[in-house]
Amino acid sequence: MNPGNLSDARKIFSGLKKAKIKASRTINVICPPSIFLGDLASDYSGNKFIFGAQDVSFRQENESTGEIGTEILKSLGITFVIVGHSERRALGETDEIVSLKARAAITGGLIPIICVGEPERDATGAYLRTVEEQLSGSLAKISRSDIKKVIIAYEPIWSIGAGHKAPSSSQIHQMTLFIRKILSRIYNRKAAMDVPILYGGSVDVDNCREIIRHGETDGLLIGRASLNQFVLADILKVLNK
Repeated sequence: MNPGNLSDARKIFSGLKKAKIKASRTINVICPPSIFLGDLASDYSGNKFIFGAQDVSFRQENESTGEIGTEILKSLGITFVIVGHSERRALGETDEIVSLKARAAITGGLIPIICVGEPERDATGAYLRTVEEQLSGSLAKISRSDIKKVIIAYEPIWSIGAGHKAPSSSQIHQMTLFIRKILSRIYNRKAAMDVPILYGGSVDVDNCREIIRHGETDGLLIGRASLNQFVLADILKVLNK
């Protein structure tokens, strides 16, 4: 629900458009509140930014008041959609629902960004089991032929929000390796190595390069920092290098 109005959303996006951001080595996806997607997507045409949605319905029936389906998103030129974000899971979204949404996204021609992450990092390693269960459950309806159409985002819940810190690049690297191990077990090694893995949680200008280089991630899922067009522009410039 950020930003809180269309005027602020346009201000942020206008600032990004004015910034001298090269996108020769990155894919930059903007996922504003869905109600703003039509306005922002129609106002901008170019290859620096692609639009995504923050959620999607797995229901395809017309009698689904309040839901936003894949056909609606595709009609707006949307390419990506986030599913299973920690805040959606906190509202009761289960792995089964996430899997249904991911399946619907792929069937509808969208690329799902499936989020997984533990609520806390314990010393016994139980958090690994949490991520494994989330990943396995969220991919339950994704076939081997379709896993290449999926992106995984690791977002440790304990690192999200003001005053929190991202894990060390070593911890992030360990988790990307663990996620690929699970993907390899579910599908095969090649598929596991080809799936892009993003990191999200307290990303800023100071740590973004380290997370990419030494965390061995393929990209970032940026939250709070994306609400400041100057900070986001700086992060995108760093990543493109």
